[in-house]
Amino acid sequence: MQDNTKVREITLENRKQIRKKKRRKLTWKFLLLIVAAVVAYSIYFFVNVYAATKEAHEEIDRPDNKSALREEEVDFGGDPISILLMGVDDGASGQNGRADSLIVATLNPNTKQVSLTTVPRDTKMDFTADEVDPAYVGYHKINAAYSYGSMFGYGANKLTVEKVEQLLDIPIDEYVAVNFEGFSEVVDALGGVTIDVKEPFSQKSHIKGGETFYFEKGEQKMNGEEALAFVRMRKQATNNIYSREERQRQFIKSTLKEAISTDTLFKIGELANIIGSNVKTSLSPSELFQLQKLYSSIDASEIKTYEIEGQDEKIEGIYYFIPSEEGLATISNQLKQELEL
Repeated sequence: MQDNTKVREITLENRKQIRKKKRRKLTWKFLLLIVAAVVAYSIYFFVNVYAATKEAHEEIDRPDNKSALREEEVDFGGDPISILLMGVDDGASGQNGRADSLIVATLNPNTKQVSLTTVPRDTKMDFTADEVDPAYVGYHKINAAYSYGSMFGYGANKLTVEKVEQLLDIPIDEYVAVNFEGFSEVVDALGGVTIDVKEPFSQKSHIKGGETFYFEKGEQKMNGEEALAFVRMRKQATNNIYSREERQRQFIKSTLKEAISTDTLFKIGELANIIGSNVKTSLSPSELFQLQKLYSSIDASEIKTYEIEGQDEKIEGIYYFIPSEEGLATISNQLKQELEL
């Protein structure tokens, strides 16, 4: 009897050990599956994003690959930098469009501070014979720099960047240009954006035959078509108290908040396709990865926003935005501080 009891005890113990070994094997198999999935997704992420950002990459043609207002090239990831964000309307022909929205972003890796400064599209600027055809020399709106740069071979992105540098007296290190088709598609890929509407208004869709959207005061979730209508409205009385520039800054902040969320990782394939087709940027794929790494944890609510003071004036039948000298100097000095110049 005693021997049989010992046999049963040994058998039970063996079974326990066997079950433990099986559990260990299952655990290791499960962990290996997770590692394999992570590796596979990382490869998928890299291939898709790298291919898209490489297709979108287009440097600014300038000496030593830096702004003329820089003594030396910036150390990307170490020095504060400025990026010009352009919303481009290519028009019906798809050529010689205009930079319908211009926002200067400054990013300081030391303080993790980000600021957004809107440059009014109607700002009056002087264009020289070196920049445009002789027939076009003189004063034009700053958003015309994109089309003139394209028309006369100077470079659409290059001329727009240089005009913003001239206005603000700061170096613009990089640019990102997004056409409005891509603008709308990015919002839809992110699942929409939520914006706190300050004043109610309505605006017709940019799509021919599209519906009219009604924006009520308060938080509102918008799809791509709605968001585009929200930022483009400028011919209604509401624009005088709730400016287009303020709405553009709100949109950028809301989009950044969505873009750095965890859910975005699962939409990277769709976003990559949109970027490749609708975005041009002087940022290389490696620089874009560095930006994501440096600023992915930033709280969008802490982004500073600035507005250039000035007034609208009608000159020879054309309305221009004329910045005040004091307001322009204040913004320029503030941005120089953030860029540690």
